[in-house]
Amino acid sequence: MSQVKTTYDGGQHCTAMDEKKGKSVAMDCPYTGKGEELSPGNLLEAALAGCMLISMGPTATREGIDLSGATISVDLVGAPPPKIDYTQIKVDVRMPSGLTDLQRTKLERAADSCPIKHSFKDDIELSVTYHYPD
Repeated sequence: MSQVKTTYDGGQHCTAMDEKKGKSVAMDCPYTGKGEELSPGNLLEAALAGCMLISMGPTATREGIDLSGATISVDLVGAPPPKIDYTQIKVDVRMPSGLTDLQRTKLERAADSCPIKHSFKDDIELSVTYHYPD
């Protein structure tokens, strides 16, 4: 059974709650709601970015790499409302400085192991670009 329960609150607004952890996130529709909260699309972007960063964690720990400050931005591209159908996902990864070519390869492979990254339909183009400051 799911640990997260999402409840419709009315007015194009809902709340997802992990009752065991006591954590929640509010959502609303950026088109027909108030646009005050994260949208489901924002949460999809955050889930993919978080999964990729977390997937790099064990490799970074094993290699003695400090990933602090690494960022991932995700851009969902698709048809405009009312039929929002994502056709492309662009992932922009900003990595810390001082990484060797071998460390970069290992971290990129680790990020690629993120299960969310491999859960999209085959007709969605997913591109990942890594940026290194040095």
